[in-house]
Amino acid sequence: MSDYKFYLVEKKPPIAWVYLNRPEKYNAMNEPAWMELPLIFKDLHYDDEIRVVIISGKGKHFSAGIDLIGMAGVVPEIGIKEQLGAIKWKLLPKIYMLQETMTCIEKCKKPVIAAIHGYCIGAGLDMVTACDIRLCTTDAQFSLREAAVGFVADVGVLQRLPHIVGHGIARELAFTAKNIDAKRAKEIHLVNEIFEDYESLMIGAEKMANEIAENSPLAVQASKDVLNYCIGKSVDDGLKYVASISANIIPSNDLYEAMAAMMEKRKPNFTGK
Repeated sequence: MSDYKFYLVEKKPPIAWVYLNRPEKYNAMNEPAWMELPLIFKDLHYDDEIRVVIISGKGKHFSAGIDLIGMAGVVPEIGIKEQLGAIKWKLLPKIYMLQETMTCIEKCKKPVIAAIHGYCIGAGLDMVTACDIRLCTTDAQFSLREAAVGFVADVGVLQRLPHIVGHGIARELAFTAKNIDAKRAKEIHLVNEIFEDYESLMIGAEKMANEIAENSPLAVQASKDVLNYCIGKSVDDGLKYVASISANIIPSNDLYEAMAAMMEKRKPNFTGK
């Protein structure tokens, strides 16, 4: 178990659990929330014992979004009324830095499952759209909140959400800033599955993670890489890319193990080599 100010990380190979751990503030994302996650996912990316990551929240809610007051010291530029060029020049790299907090999830070669309960608002929605798979409880509430507080969502949700739910729904959520419940989230394919309560959500997320972990790490991670690359690309571009990836990972010990297990009528034991 690693020691972070905002997150609680528990490694239980082959699964790592990353908890948003500021329950008294509904996991509102203050400075440590933004600074720590890239370090966490860099570690998980290179940890060969970890094959799947689950992100969840402690307390009553997944996340109430960005802590505007808590972030005032990080981006004081937004409070300066005279927005001269020098102020803008300082703000731009800080936005890039905040974007990396979400992008690091997408970049991680391990599949990431978001297990969502309660509020998943603003930056919380940014975070889960960077994950590979989303599961939620019946009480989950989602909102692309930024338009209601005078912001444009600028750390990834406007780029990722349309690929998940389509442009029409993404624009509706962005322009109205309204809440949607779990049922609607499943209807628009924002979440894969709904669970009755937090306990069953955790069980379901772990079950799915184990199903993923039983497969070849090489094949799973290469699949994530190809799927990410193909967003916004033509089919032809995607075919050329996957041909390169396939040629680079075949043959492998995992492939030989799959063939041996099939002949011996047993379950394969993949090593990722």
